[in-house]
Amino acid sequence: MSERFFLAAAPQQGQARLQGDEARHLARVLRAEVGDAVTLFDGSGRSWLARVTEIGRDDVGLEVETAFPAPEPALQGGSPGQLTLAVALPKGDRQKWMVEKLTELGVARLIPLTTTRGVAEATAGAKARLERVVIEACKQSGRNTLMEIAPGMSLAQLAAGPAGQSRCVVADPNGTALAVVPPAPPAQLQLPLLGLVGPEGGFTPEELAAADSMGCTRIALGPHILRVETAAIALAAKLL
Repeated sequence: MSERFFLAAAPQQGQARLQGDEARHLARVLRAEVGDAVTLFDGSGRSWLARVTEIGRDDVGLEVETAFPAPEPALQGGSPGQLTLAVALPKGDRQKWMVEKLTELGVARLIPLTTTRGVAEATAGAKARLERVVIEACKQSGRNTLMEIAPGMSLAQLAAGPAGQSRCVVADPNGTALAVVPPAPPAQLQLPLLGLVGPEGGFTPEELAAADSMGCTRIALGPHILRVETAAIALAAKLL
């Protein structure tokens, strides 16, 4: 058995426990037995090979055999070189699909962007659902760091916070093709990278002006008008 499972709490003294959905999936769906080997990860970049030692109804005990190093940088704190996307979320399944693909690509942080023409709100329930999508995408893709789902923010809030100190690009059909955008000055290369993607109706002129005030470079993603989720994935693929 080579399944991957998300561990809510790191192992202690060589012992770990899966609970809730993860434990039920291992015990009931996969019908694990004592002695089966599984891979665990805790979302911080760390992972472990472990063996099942006990199986309960909603709880599985494991003994850690091997700890693996964390090659990916930690998410919290916006380490240099990491990509944050601030996106006006689309509705329904398109939202989930976008989060899944951004996780697979390696985006560090997703900020639901509040805009004038936005169609979906980043409620607490929506955030929890998207965090579960991130976990499932990490399990499938082999990624050991969770993409952070941040609280919703407006452009003004972004500009006033740490993101305002990032290298910034904004997806704009009237922008410059990314291939001809001059490279960042050497002094800026170690800054975190922020990408902005607006709603279906696009950013308002006032919102684009706010992005300009943050020092964002307007870039075009191609000759066609893209849906939000397509634009976010295309931007991530170009910047990572």
